[in-house]
Amino acid sequence: MRPVRSYLVHPNLPEKLRALEKLALNLRWSWDHETISLFRRIDSALWEKTEHNPVRILQTAPQERLDELARDEAFLAHMERVQSSLDLYMAGNNTWYSRTHGKADRPLVAYFSMEFGITECLPIYSGGLGMLAGDHLKSASELGVPLVGVGLLYQKGYFRQYLNAEGWQQERYPINDFHNLPLQLVREPSGAPLRILLDLAGRTAQVQVWRVQVGRVALFLLDTNVPENPRDIQDITDELYGGDTETRIRQEVVLGIGGMRALLALDLRARVYHMNEGHSAFVALERLGRLMQAHDLKLRQAWEIVRATTVFTTHTPVPAGIDVFQPALVEQYLGSYLEKLGAGRDLLLDQGRLHPGDRTEPLNMAVTALRLSGWVNGVSRLHGKVARAMWHDVWPAVPVDELPIAHVTNGIHPGSWISDDMRTLYDRYLGPRWSEEPGDTRVWQAVHQIPGEELWRTHERRRERLVAFARRRLVQQLRDRGAGRAELAQAEEVLNPEALTIGFARRFATYKRATLILRDAERLAYILNNPARPVQLIFAGKAHPKDDEGKQLIRDIVQFAARPEFRRHIVFLEDYDASVARYLVQGTDVWLNTPRRPREASGTSGMKALFNGVLNLSILDGWWDEAYSPRAGWAIGGGEEYSDLELEDRSEAGALYQRIEREVVPLFYERGSDHLPRGWIERMKTAMEDLCPVFNTNRMVWQYLTEAYLPGRRSRETLEADDYRRARALAAWRARVVKAWPDVVVVRVAAEVPDEPRVGSSFPVLAWVRAPGLEAADLAVQVVLGGLDDRQQLVPRENLFMEAAGIADDGSLAFSAAVPCRTSGMQALAVRVLPRHEDLTHPHQTGLVVWAS
Repeated sequence: MRPVRSYLVHPNLPEKLRALEKLALNLRWSWDHETISLFRRIDSALWEKTEHNPVRILQTAPQERLDELARDEAFLAHMERVQSSLDLYMAGNNTWYSRTHGKADRPLVAYFSMEFGITECLPIYSGGLGMLAGDHLKSASELGVPLVGVGLLYQKGYFRQYLNAEGWQQERYPINDFHNLPLQLVREPSGAPLRILLDLAGRTAQVQVWRVQVGRVALFLLDTNVPENPRDIQDITDELYGGDTETRIRQEVVLGIGGMRALLALDLRARVYHMNEGHSAFVALERLGRLMQAHDLKLRQAWEIVRATTVFTTHTPVPAGIDVFQPALVEQYLGSYLEKLGAGRDLLLDQGRLHPGDRTEPLNMAVTALRLSGWVNGVSRLHGKVARAMWHDVWPAVPVDELPIAHVTNGIHPGSWISDDMRTLYDRYLGPRWSEEPGDTRVWQAVHQIPGEELWRTHERRRERLVAFARRRLVQQLRDRGAGRAELAQAEEVLNPEALTIGFARRFATYKRATLILRDAERLAYILNNPARPVQLIFAGKAHPKDDEGKQLIRDIVQFAARPEFRRHIVFLEDYDASVARYLVQGTDVWLNTPRRPREASGTSGMKALFNGVLNLSILDGWWDEAYSPRAGWAIGGGEEYSDLELEDRSEAGALYQRIEREVVPLFYERGSDHLPRGWIERMKTAMEDLCPVFNTNRMVWQYLTEAYLPGRRSRETLEADDYRRARALAAWRARVVKAWPDVVVVRVAAEVPDEPRVGSSFPVLAWVRAPGLEAADLAVQVVLGGLDDRQQLVPRENLFMEAAGIADDGSLAFSAAVPCRTSGMQALAVRVLPRHEDLTHPHQTGLVVWAS
């Protein structure tokens, strides 16, 4: 039935409780336990029913209860204390950033992401990418970094999961009522909603903007579900990762181009733009056009500004995970934007192709982002290496280890994932600095001051709560599937609150191998059913709606758990979300991760477990490849990579069982007269001391700030000074170098190596380079030093710059260097030439290299 009119009714809060509205709309409550305690105090059952949504609580709490609270002096005092804390926090008078870099009058960074995982009541995330983005905003808030977020507001968000009687995943898509969520519609000074206009294949789309306050950071979410839009345009922001390829390109136009226009409409002109994955790469197109129009720049001149001030984080370790769009679809949706850029149309499309000039090749969003960014990173040390190999074709002349792709290992926001029990323990023995400065190694050394008994009892309470939660959830799952009374009674007795508990929760993609531990049923049954040393497994996770292989893994686990020998020891929890994740990472004893190396870009669930004293048992992949030490957890295998997948599964399943049987179980159950597992407790403390200071998003955001954001701002200030004089000069220099480069050649190399060089000595190397149209100052000529591999190929170890040494009679440019002999043994050298300019963000940014033959 079509309504005559719709209208929004606001809760009738007593005047004394007005502060609750302000508290509910700042998502700092999602990591501030005192604020959570305040809202839970209104109605603890309603807190759970609303999925921890304080806005919904205020709208649905009985008026009698609100009136009662307005007369409750203890509640009012609690509210006033929380309000004062938020006011002091928002004033931001003493943040790390303001102390170090001064007050900012504009955003330093605009952070674009397809999804943000901030809290479960705002379901606009699907997994690790969104959770990382949410934690990024939270740590930026904590540090006081002037950052704004940009994303999409989905009417349905990501799906809710339930299983049928056979254990097969089903999906449902509940509608998000934005007026019941902790966000606000952005309005013009007149009071009308702010609308952004976009051209979508010749049709005008109206996009409205919502604001989410995440501590000190504002997140702006774009929404096409506007009545004035046609139905298909309204549906653009319907689902996260839903729809077909055309829906995806529409979403990415809204995110990139619409997001940039929203920031400009709000007068939020950031200095640096950070793309969290390639979905938002079209923001670069909008920036190019704006710069050209506003400052009378040519395309290549504007490009220098955009490149120098764009950061791109790639998360995907396989090409299949990247969005690609066929040329006809790109032309349909971007034609009007590219037209405005003039002659650079084909040039820009080529930036998204591995093989520029091939007009049939699709536009690859990651390649587009790579070529339009001045600073690129993977999300762990190993993933940086994988990404460099994966994208070598973008810079084919550059040695793979020198590609301009760095790494910033992911982290987690501790306050969002640590249990209240563990937080209290940290406050007592580590002091407040563990949350204020989690990257300070000195803070975490104090974990050894926590009495073993106190740490263990705290951990045991979390395991007991996890078991109680799992039982309740399993009973409800079975009831929803129509289970009988006997089956429900059995579900109420699954799991043992005192048994060694292993958790596995993540996206159910096949490469993550959720069922690896189930490979040998007989051996697993022996491990789990040991009466003296029982073990139990708790699984959770979603498969993509179109991933039948991932759904099959879930069904295998559910059916496996139904077998009599496993019924009380294996549980699968449906509808994995941030709330379920917290129970698991706070209450398990061991966090299991079994991906195929090197397919895991980073992984952060193990980090969340780490901060709660949970030990990791994992394949050496992603973050664990750099985090693992025998004193802080366990490795499965030794970092091998296999071409035979069956052999890999068989070998690593065996290694997993062996680790559990010989090391994990004995250490957990080895108790002294005080019934405490002293060896286990010591390993918990060591893991926290060694790893917590590193794998947190405060350290991660600081690293982005120092390595990407601040250098990007400095580059921008340099390039745009004096009416963009150096941007224009850099563009002219680049054009000159590209034109001249095919004729650059190393004419001759003379290495005057003595007969028996000794360590500590040196010898001269001379090189002559022919470079018509270029000067010595345009070139970086290097001696590449290293050893030899078994194929007598140079393995680079050091690059030594050569000095200009005049011009030879034939017009070639001469360069010289003294090459030191640093180590003994067989050594080798090569000579190469790169373009050189002081305003390049990376020596290999151009991708141009000439080697001496």
